[in-house]
Amino acid sequence: MPVDYLKETPSQTAGPYVHIGALPSVAGLPVRTQEQLHVVAGAASAGERIRLEGIVLDGSGAPVKDAVLEIWQADGTGRYNAPGFFGWGRAAADFKTGEWFFETVKPGATPWRDGRMQAPHISVLIFARGINIHLHTRAYFSDEAEANAADPVLRAIEQRHRVDTLIAERGARGGQIVYRFEIRLQDDAQETVFFDM
Repeated sequence: MPVDYLKETPSQTAGPYVHIGALPSVAGLPVRTQEQLHVVAGAASAGERIRLEGIVLDGSGAPVKDAVLEIWQADGTGRYNAPGFFGWGRAAADFKTGEWFFETVKPGATPWRDGRMQAPHISVLIFARGINIHLHTRAYFSDEAEANAADPVLRAIEQRHRVDTLIAERGARGGQIVYRFEIRLQDDAQETVFFDM
């Protein structure tokens, strides 16, 4: 059949079964059970050990319990390719609470495409039922105020009141540094900033 007659496949959301393909053991399947994709940094990775955790909320403020998140980041020295450092991870929201988490290191600053330094951040992708194309955002750190103020991406956000939607709040629990990052898919005032990548 000539290519002229082929039609575009309709777009689809991630569907309720995204876990089966992305994280089958989370979906209860007895395959790839040894994977710990939420652990991003090996024991020898450079940087302060942290836990990045949070929740994805829908437009009504309810947890999105079938979300899958992926992250990309540099290590504590700002390198993406370092020994013992994976730099990428995947985690599923808990089916009961909607909570998700990653075990990693706090990233160092990295250069922007024009050479200016970016504040330490973690790139976050969100997949879930009802989302046609994954959403891309970033998690910055509340204890990096000076670097955040100079960050070229944060400075480019026109609705200045929404910059705070990209800031993960630092805390501690059980001797571990914890950054809390809530993602709001829809909200008139506090919808998380998403990027068109």
